[in-house]
Amino acid sequence: MQKRIAAIHDISGFGKCSLTVALPIISAAGIEVSVIPTAVLSTHTGGFTGFTYRDLTRDILPIAEHWRSLGLHFDALYSGFLGSFEQIDIMAEVFERLRADDTLVLVDPVMADNGEMYKVFPKNFPDGMRKLCAKADIIIPNMTEAALLTRTAYREGPYTPAYIEDMLKRLSELGPRRVVLTGVYFDEKRLGAAAFDSVGNKTEYAFSRRIEGSYHGTGDVFGSALISAVMRGFGLAESAQIAVDFTVGSIERTRCAGTDVRFGVNFEEGLPEFCAKLGLR
Repeated sequence: MQKRIAAIHDISGFGKCSLTVALPIISAAGIEVSVIPTAVLSTHTGGFTGFTYRDLTRDILPIAEHWRSLGLHFDALYSGFLGSFEQIDIMAEVFERLRADDTLVLVDPVMADNGEMYKVFPKNFPDGMRKLCAKADIIIPNMTEAALLTRTAYREGPYTPAYIEDMLKRLSELGPRRVVLTGVYFDEKRLGAAAFDSVGNKTEYAFSRRIEGSYHGTGDVFGSALISAVMRGFGLAESAQIAVDFTVGSIERTRCAGTDVRFGVNFEEGLPEFCAKLGLR
């Protein structure tokens, strides 16, 4: 039976991120995607000015309630960028209304990068995100978000395995059984993710070549690829490697083309190879 995921993110008309990334990637994996948009923007906010913004906070719970009244079953709930502290509390309620015993909840605690929290968020935002992560089965923070969630000082890499594994355990103590930490590197040549499952206390790594620069939307590409692989039956570490390879390929195509980094990465041309890795033809 075809799996169904509810993706709960904002939607930007231009600049590949959030729902405009999640929809095509997850759909290409043969998984049905239902969406709850948290906001509609003309472009994403990274590097653009003058963008339009329509807040859809009041629509989120009515959509979830309508779905519940229809008896819809979701194999996974996948949340990303949330535009306000209020939406964190609402998201927790969405999980309660739509989650079944066999529903996987993945939270991407989008709120910071490169050592700094995004300026659109209040200082207490990590407190709310910490509570939401407690309701998740899997969380996928980057290194900055991990520091905020664990109330530890942010450190720049290269890191040591001991530091990463301590951070993973701290994150799992918030509540999620599994954690995938992105932005992990031990040297200047390779970059990737660390996957931790608290049942068995096991950490595994997924690396690829490191490409310098910052590219918008890569976290959403990674998260969408990861949950697709998990839903297709791959283990967490193998799913992380598939997501790392897909994300790096998307960055490399974008860099080679010289595309404006604000426009997002070229993940579309990598979809056939991504699907092949998932065993789809």
